[in-house]
Amino acid sequence: MLTEYLSEETMHHVDSVESWQEGIRLASRPLLEKGVIEESYVEAMITSVNENGPYIVLKDYFALPHAKAGEGVNEVGMALLTLNEPVDLAGNPVKVFLVLAAVDSSAHLEALSEISELLIDDESYETILSGDLNDINKLITEGDD
Repeated sequence: MLTEYLSEETMHHVDSVESWQEGIRLASRPLLEKGVIEESYVEAMITSVNENGPYIVLKDYFALPHAKAGEGVNEVGMALLTLNEPVDLAGNPVKVFLVLAAVDSSAHLEALSEISELLIDDESYETILSGDLNDINKLITEGDD
């Protein structure tokens, strides 16, 4: 299921970003370029964190930026940005931004379940934190087998 949304085209790695806002914008870029989301969705994700705090930080170093389903979203999609250097997100260091774009409240739930499994498994989580996109892609592909 994750391979339907995450591919080499939607995953990238950089050394660092200046701010968590830049992290969200950079992570979102592949979805914008593919027409999966609109710029309004990117701004909604940033506004949501500004208004609600760092609720998108699900685990140490891992953030799941998202906003209200369907608004500025043309189809379900995900994009991944990994960093060598963590960026501060309201007191939380983040090295992984996994942008989630949902068209409704249910279409993405199976993919979210798979993400949860990867976050719970220490070995899988370390692979994600490593930032090695080849290893992350293998992990996602193996999870879909």
